[in-house]
Amino acid sequence: MISRIFIDIAVACGISTFLALVLVIAQRYLADYGICKVTINKKKEVSVQGGISLLGALSDQQIFLPSACGGRGSCGTCKCQLTSGGGPVLPTEKPFLSAKELGDGIRLSCQVKVKGDIEIQIEESIFNIRRYRTKVIDIVDYTYDIKGITFQLIDPQRIDFKAGQYVQLESQPYGKVKQKAVRAYSISSKPQDNGLIQLIIRLVPEGICTTWVHNHLKVGDEVFLTGPYGDFYIRDTEADMIFVAGGSGKAPIKSMLEYLQVVGTKRKMTYFFGARTCKDLYLTDEMKAFEKVFPDFKYEPVVSQPCPEEGWEGKLGYIMPYFPEAIRDPKNTEAYLCGSPGMLAAVQKALVELGVPQAKIYFDSFG
Repeated sequence: MISRIFIDIAVACGISTFLALVLVIAQRYLADYGICKVTINKKKEVSVQGGISLLGALSDQQIFLPSACGGRGSCGTCKCQLTSGGGPVLPTEKPFLSAKELGDGIRLSCQVKVKGDIEIQIEESIFNIRRYRTKVIDIVDYTYDIKGITFQLIDPQRIDFKAGQYVQLESQPYGKVKQKAVRAYSISSKPQDNGLIQLIIRLVPEGICTTWVHNHLKVGDEVFLTGPYGDFYIRDTEADMIFVAGGSGKAPIKSMLEYLQVVGTKRKMTYFFGARTCKDLYLTDEMKAFEKVFPDFKYEPVVSQPCPEEGWEGKLGYIMPYFPEAIRDPKNTEAYLCGSPGMLAAVQKALVELGVPQAKIYFDSFG
């Protein structure tokens, strides 16, 4: 009886091994799509290795679509239009695509596998995005969970970007993390310092990239960035401006204010920064200093849960109740917001209710 059991186990193991071998062979030969052609905007053709994602294939050709989540299919930013090929839309794509986008052939490039020739349409500005080799030259602890990192550009040595845009940071393997990760972070430095890139990065519990930045990145390390990306930038008007940010959302607003300091502006501006406790406030003196730079600027930090021992004497609670005192003409007001999706939704709702046109509310969500 015992020998029979061992024989049955051996047979089962043999069958499992054989099936596994068959799957490996099938994957090797049946899923070998060879070299495929991607035609871009009907005028540029590139040859790519079949079987990988369209996002990865384009990246290999130094064509970098935005991908805030690094190609995991969770951010919905790597959209492009497929005019031919690509297969059916996957269930993982549909939550990020409107009915109109689906009708227009818009897809998530990270979810499209290149299995044959494909024709796509992308914005011409994508061709201006580059991959930069950089060196970390400074790391500053702003708070217990927020760091400021300065990168010196090595190759290329200059980057042209608009205040408010972002780059994608490539992390390196560490500890049990065996693969690189790519995440998006807003630029906090001004465009005029185009030989440097400054980022403000908040530690996300168990976040692959932020853990690497906070616990492993050192001055002198070489790091790769791609960019610039995004349409979050200052519109060239004379409208009043409301800035709203929280946490590391201060990064693009800092870049915008430093840019405006260089070019000069007389626009009325109010900057609300939301924090949970006083220890979540940072760069306060630097932001307050803009009140002496601009003729009509006010920095308003708002703390929702100050500790008694902190002795906070500033604004309390949520930011939204303070909007009416800062907005003199809603129809002639532009809002620039950066923060979590929940914060953005609440702020947008309050601004629209006060009469600020939805079309004049610009935002960058880092949720």
